[in-house]
Amino acid sequence: MAPAAPPPPAPPSPEHTGSALELLVHGVGGATPQEMLGDPRTVRVTGDTTAAVYRRTEDAHGEKHPERYGNEPVAEAYCWSGLTSGNGSRALWLLLLPFMVVNLAHWMRPTATGRTRAVRLYGVLVRLVALSLTVLLTAAACEVALDLLAWQCAGADACAERRSWLGFLSERQGGWWSQPGRRLALAALVPTALVGLLWYLSNRTWSAYESQRPLNGEDFDEDDPFGVAAAHGPDAPGPAADGSPRRAAPVRPALGRPGFWYGRRLVARLRAAHTAAGFLTVAAAVAGAAARHDRDAEGPVPRIVGAAVEGGIVLCALVVLWVVCRRGRSERTRDTRLDGALISCLPGSALALLALAVLYASWSRPDWQSSGALPVETAFRFLTLGQGILVVALAVVARGLYRRTPEPHTVLYGLGGPAVAMLACALGGVMTGGVAQRVADWLDGPGTPGMGHSSDIAGPPVLLSWQASVIPVLLLLLLVPVLVLVVRTVRTARRLGPIVEAEYAPEEPDEGRTRRIARIRATAALTDSAPWIVGVVSAATLLLGAGAIAGSWYSDQVPGRAADGSGPLLESLADAAQSTGSWLIGFGFILFVAGGRRAYKDASARRTIGILWDVGTFWPRAAHPFAPPCYAERAVPDLASRMSAWTSTMPRGRLVISGHSQGSVLAASAVWQLPDATRRRVALLTYGSPLERLYGRWFPAYFGAGPLLGLHRSVHCWRNLWRATDPIGGPVRIGADPDPGVDRGPLKDPLAYGRTTRLPLPEPVLGHSDYQADPAFADARADLLAELGPLVPRQTEARTQKGTSGRSSG
Repeated sequence: MAPAAPPPPAPPSPEHTGSALELLVHGVGGATPQEMLGDPRTVRVTGDTTAAVYRRTEDAHGEKHPERYGNEPVAEAYCWSGLTSGNGSRALWLLLLPFMVVNLAHWMRPTATGRTRAVRLYGVLVRLVALSLTVLLTAAACEVALDLLAWQCAGADACAERRSWLGFLSERQGGWWSQPGRRLALAALVPTALVGLLWYLSNRTWSAYESQRPLNGEDFDEDDPFGVAAAHGPDAPGPAADGSPRRAAPVRPALGRPGFWYGRRLVARLRAAHTAAGFLTVAAAVAGAAARHDRDAEGPVPRIVGAAVEGGIVLCALVVLWVVCRRGRSERTRDTRLDGALISCLPGSALALLALAVLYASWSRPDWQSSGALPVETAFRFLTLGQGILVVALAVVARGLYRRTPEPHTVLYGLGGPAVAMLACALGGVMTGGVAQRVADWLDGPGTPGMGHSSDIAGPPVLLSWQASVIPVLLLLLLVPVLVLVVRTVRTARRLGPIVEAEYAPEEPDEGRTRRIARIRATAALTDSAPWIVGVVSAATLLLGAGAIAGSWYSDQVPGRAADGSGPLLESLADAAQSTGSWLIGFGFILFVAGGRRAYKDASARRTIGILWDVGTFWPRAAHPFAPPCYAERAVPDLASRMSAWTSTMPRGRLVISGHSQGSVLAASAVWQLPDATRRRVALLTYGSPLERLYGRWFPAYFGAGPLLGLHRSVHCWRNLWRATDPIGGPVRIGADPDPGVDRGPLKDPLAYGRTTRLPLPEPVLGHSDYQADPAFADARADLLAELGPLVPRQTEARTQKGTSGRSSG
């Protein structure tokens, strides 16, 4: 019998192709580096106290010793929560909510191909809506300071007597300030200071948040402003052998262009225009009242003076409109140049006109007396009507863009931007109207302004009372979709019960446990119903707002007085709607102020408000310069710079950028900003990601099917983890044939249905949190690292295995 053959030699132990790094990016609400790294001992690698990269102390130089980590990467944590929720004073940004919302509408335009003029018109319309909000806010401040305080209350003896601090303005005192023009000139300090504060905050936050230059990169072709010809990515196909074109190459998304996260010139230009618009609004209110008096009565002031001041205001206003309507952002290049003369001269000219208006109104007019209210009703009506017309025009343009390039997942068939713009106008109306209503009620004591019964002052414009009266009607209309959602959620939860039990079979069913899991899944699905709720609210707001304008214009009285003589039922309904709406609109504003005050003192409340900003201030300030600052203009360059620096110093290194929730959006945006060579060496791991579920549907031009497909083709590899119990994250649905296998899910949640030997205590339903606790997370990360740089045999067999290790990380 022949001797047995010796056993084959054991294969050599594998070695890594290089060090591995995992760059972790947290999501909304923020997280400490200790929480992200699971170690109380951390050290800052790079960055400052606002945003920085951290490591465990023992991993400070981990890439120099890859043998210590085996198959595990060195972990780094990028913490950016200081950009949104670190300072208590930032809670006051709640007052800028309408500006933030209208800025979102700019980015919600549908995908457009070859529609340059339509895209520019969309941007112009949104910027005009944003400008109207600045004028509305300033006009509301003028209404409170100039009309209610300086004109009405100081001009009424009964009101001035109850407010001793207004005594020096009272006509009965007969002092220097008692003339109406001088009272208006003094009260103009309030709205002027408000506009100056907004300018200061916008300028200061730009320096702190948005002044980070992106990586050096190629500027785009001047003849290709939208980058439609710039193919990228390792899978971008070239021409066929016979010269005929192959399938269309993925285009470089807008978020990958060098100027996307550095729009300094546009923000500065818009800041100058909006500041000038605010000053001009105050100047028009002051000079307009004096000019009307001079036209109606012979006095010591020549009429030509008032006409000259008003003419200068009109000319400057036309320049403001020209600046706002000029071409917007330049994404293919960075807006590094500044229009120095425009930025300094336009606000300065408006401020000079305001000073002239104040001097003109302060001219002595002994026979001038204030009575009733300032004639500002028409101004508010035209301003509100103009907002409605702009929103309708925006809807027409957006619908045309969508019909040209329809994407099935786009919300409201392309009308998401106009719907959100309408909500911004409604929020602006509620906040400004709420201030005017509450101040009028406070000044009038027991009386009801506008009703004529025991009222010392005429009250705010009639339109504001009509707008307040439609709020109860809007809330009643909202009860219908809310009830529909509740019923549908209950039915969905019942339908999911047997599915949940089948997933965890053969474990013994538990009715309570099944019902809880099914209810959480059904509730998480409500996120997908948000678009049509927004659509219903916006449509109802537009129609009810039109009705309020018509009612105030036709009756010229508050609803309670307009309904007199129409019957007891209608009279009682009108009175109830007016009083309830006035209370609700004031209560809503008080909630904003109280929320900001509480957040200033309470860290937990401050963190909650910070979450709102994490989602709402991701986008640059392209429409409204007074919106809260864009943290991504600091975070995205930070992440892109860190990845480029690490890959350049580690030629054989492997890098996985791992983003949770909003952090996945930052991670994808940073990857888009990388040079092609660097991007091919990066793996992307996202979990609980709203990339497609929220951003892809609401912002299709930037996160739609085309850009996400291009992202998949440009990075080396990508995995996305999601759960059915997650109300925020979901699949990214890369539309490619064959399926690239990016999505991994839905992951099982909870991990165990009942008690097991391995898990003797009940497992929680994690939903949107703790994805790292799922074993699928470690498996997905290991798969990405293997694809980036597979383990290769040691030198003894490297020659025989050459060329069979798969795709290299470059």
